[in-house]
Amino acid sequence: MKLACSSTAFDASLRNGDLTQLEWIDACAHEISADGVVLDVRHFPRSDADYLAQIKKMTTDLGLGTAALHCDGFFELDPAPMNALLETALAVGAPLLCASAPSETAASWSEVLARLGTATGLAKRHNVTLALRNAPGTFAATTHDMKRVSKEADSAWLRYAPDFGRLDSASEPEPLLAKAVLVWHPMGEASVAAAHLLDRFLGYVVLDDEAGAANVDTAKSALRRWRSALFEAVNRT
Repeated sequence: MKLACSSTAFDASLRNGDLTQLEWIDACAHEISADGVVLDVRHFPRSDADYLAQIKKMTTDLGLGTAALHCDGFFELDPAPMNALLETALAVGAPLLCASAPSETAASWSEVLARLGTATGLAKRHNVTLALRNAPGTFAATTHDMKRVSKEADSAWLRYAPDFGRLDSASEPEPLLAKAVLVWHPMGEASVAAAHLLDRFLGYVVLDDEAGAANVDTAKSALRRWRSALFEAVNRT
C-alpha cells in the first residue's frame, strides 16, 4: 500500500489562495511525506501544455507518484471534454482518471451506459484507466451498484476507486478490492482494521477530507497515524 493526498482535501486553502497547486505538491513531498498525489481538476490554475509539463516534471523530481486525476462530473460530459481530460491525465503522468457515477436523478440507466461506453472507448485510446468512485445517490452507491456498472460496461478500462466509508451498511468492501485500483479514505480516520483490510493492496490509499478543510499539519498527522496503523496491522498477522 502507498499513501497519497488528494487536493480535494485542501480545497479551501487552494481556493482562497493560502496555497498554490505547486506549493501544495511541494508540501506533499517535503512536509507531509506522502508517496503520491491526486490532482483535482478544479485546482489547476492553467491547463496549457507548458504548465501541465511543469506539474509532471515537479512530481517526478520530488519522487511523488501522480496517482490519479480527479474529476467528479467526468461521466456526465460530452465526448470532447472527456477527451480533453484524458489528455490532461496523460500530460501530468496520471495513469488513472477518477470520477463518481452520475446521479440517479440526472440520467436514465441506458443513458449512463451509453456514456460509460463512450468514456471507456476514449480511455482505451489514451491508455488511461477510469477509476469509478462510489457516492450516495449515484448509479454506483453500493457494492452491488459498483459490480453492476462494471458488468454492464464490460471494459478492462473501468475499475473501482472505492471509499468504504461511503458504502451503506449492507455493502461488503472486500468484493471490490479485486478490481480496485485506488482506495479513498477519510483523512481523520486511521484504524488498524482498515489498515489490515488494505495491507496487501498494492495501489494508493488516498486520504481525503470531504469538507476540503485539511492543512499541512492535519495531513502530516494523518499520514503518521496511517503508517502506525499499517505497521500494527502487519505485525498482527
